[in-house]
Amino acid sequence: MPGCGGASIGRPHENRMVRLRTLSLVPHLVALLVAAAVPAATTVQPAPEARGVRAGAPQAQERAASPPRSTPGRQQILDTMKRATRFMVEKISTRGGYVWTYLPDLSRRWGELEARDTQIWMQPPGTATMGHLFLDAYHATGDEYYYDAAEQVAGAVIWGQHPSGGWNYVVDFAGDRSLRDWYATIGRNAWRLEEFQYYYGNATFDDGGTAEAARLLLRMYLEKLDPKYKPALDRAIRFILDSQYPLGTWPQRYPLRHDFSHHGLPDYTSYPTFNDDVAAENIEFLIQCYQTLGDPSLLDPIRRGMHAFVATQLGPPQPGWALQFDHELKPAAARTYEPRALATHTTAQNIGILVRFYRLTGDTKFLARIPEALDWLEAVKLPPSLATPQRTHPTFIEVGTNDALYVHREGSNVVNGRYFADKDPEKTLGHYSSFRRLDLAALRRLYDEARATPPSEAVKGSPLAAGPGTMPLPKYFTVPDAAAVGPARRGPAPAERAAELIASLRADGSWLSPLGTNSHPYSGPSPKEVAPGDFAQTLVGDDTDTSPFRDETLVGISTPAFIRNMGAL
Repeated sequence: MPGCGGASIGRPHENRMVRLRTLSLVPHLVALLVAAAVPAATTVQPAPEARGVRAGAPQAQERAASPPRSTPGRQQILDTMKRATRFMVEKISTRGGYVWTYLPDLSRRWGELEARDTQIWMQPPGTATMGHLFLDAYHATGDEYYYDAAEQVAGAVIWGQHPSGGWNYVVDFAGDRSLRDWYATIGRNAWRLEEFQYYYGNATFDDGGTAEAARLLLRMYLEKLDPKYKPALDRAIRFILDSQYPLGTWPQRYPLRHDFSHHGLPDYTSYPTFNDDVAAENIEFLIQCYQTLGDPSLLDPIRRGMHAFVATQLGPPQPGWALQFDHELKPAAARTYEPRALATHTTAQNIGILVRFYRLTGDTKFLARIPEALDWLEAVKLPPSLATPQRTHPTFIEVGTNDALYVHREGSNVVNGRYFADKDPEKTLGHYSSFRRLDLAALRRLYDEARATPPSEAVKGSPLAAGPGTMPLPKYFTVPDAAAVGPARRGPAPAERAAELIASLRADGSWLSPLGTNSHPYSGPSPKEVAPGDFAQTLVGDDTDTSPFRDETLVGISTPAFIRNMGAL
């Protein structure tokens, strides 16, 4: 769930490995300005890169020790791409779909949690992200094999589409009974992953799974105007429109459910949410549909969605935003380690999004209250005794007091454990940071540049101000571009990196990569007795906790590594 909303360390997507941003560089910039303050030693998965993946590359000293390689030719690169893709499509894919990681012998596999061999994962960087990669490879090479591979993915995406038009985190080809059993066992025992402890049977906007899948269907339809993709695409668009509240906000899950009360808290999944970019992702997808399909009926939900960011900003003396709001638009709690509070990183993120809305529309209302939010963020910075260069702000601010709230836990598993928030900054959670690093100076510059730009200049190139006709989507969705990541290239030069990848591809067509995480296999219900040890700051509880934990030794087949490697080639 957290994504930008709350960095839960140990969840790969929450250190977002692949986030398909294609309309503006502002979200990329904001991602660089807002970060969870987590020591490098506790980071389980790679940090996000704009439009791509960067993780697991050989260490610099290993590269230096390697003998020099000749620059590979184009055909050698194409052959490597094809061999690697054939392996993923013909050996790894489950009916066109994918999870995140696999052991080399395929005896175990994982999405966010351990998956069964009949399951595929919709959360990035899973099934739909692989489809985007195959379309990107098709655009780069013109080879129809990649388009065929993308079609297989799209078939899995359509099979897994909920009747309402959206998608759940995970799809099970063995059917609903099998999926319910997975939720009642592996999902139920994942102590910190509360969104998997209950099977709703509906679809979710959380973690970008629905947006990523819907965007793939849009791309597949536009690629060759194949009518077979239009019904599923129309259902996805209708899902986003049907689920939007009149104000313009969206719930986390839809159709609405209210039946999972956890630790006495109300079910939060119907609450209007900004967590994990739910609103921003939906607006972005609708804009992409408008710019490519030209449907003017999408303009009203787009504008209402944008206006909701203005309408939900609290008034003085706390002019920020919460992760989510109740139906009276008051800050609300979500998971038991996401207390009712304002969120500093969400506020910073929304400032950047409002700047983007100004550049899309030229409407100064999106800039009007940004100075208040910036001044408030300045006022709630960590005191010098707690601040470091890597952490400038607490994650949560108590409503009404501006005091920092810090989240802790006790116990050893989902049955005997509990999370709680107080004002003690010691021994905070290891998997969900209580601290953030916000670059307020850069945010002020972002605002100042927008404020100095006349509306007529701001909207140049905006798909909302394009007039009649349509605008194409970008050519690539998963390949890192120099404009997004900045001029200072890190790592080896492209030719050197290509040579490394060609040399490291195994005979069967696979790349083996460090997986970064492991998990305890399901061993039965968690006990009421607290296991010996201190689990207050660990990524995982006792041996019955099925949540992922760090494992630097585990090596296998990784979809994010495949996406990264293909992008480099």
